[in-house]
Amino acid sequence: MATEITPGDNAATQAATDAKSLLAQAQEAIGSAVDATVGAVKEHPVAAAAIAAGAAAAVGGAAYAATQYLGDKQTPAKGKK
Repeated sequence: MATEITPGDNAATQAATDAKSLLAQAQEAIGSAVDATVGAVKEHPVAAAAIAAGAAAAVGGAAYAATQYLGDKQTPAKGKK
């Protein structure tokens, strides 16, 4: 008993193949980026630490600014005064 293949099945198979190909390309690109980053950190550890500290300070500053921007605009929970 043979299974009948409809034209839609062929399109679905092609889409799945394309998705797998795209995923493989993305994994290869990410792997290359990680390898390059590790190499750069090994060559310039002080600069890498400074960049990491700067990024952490920027994220922390943005989080602090967001909390200050909200200020007293938040309403307290019911039952608390």
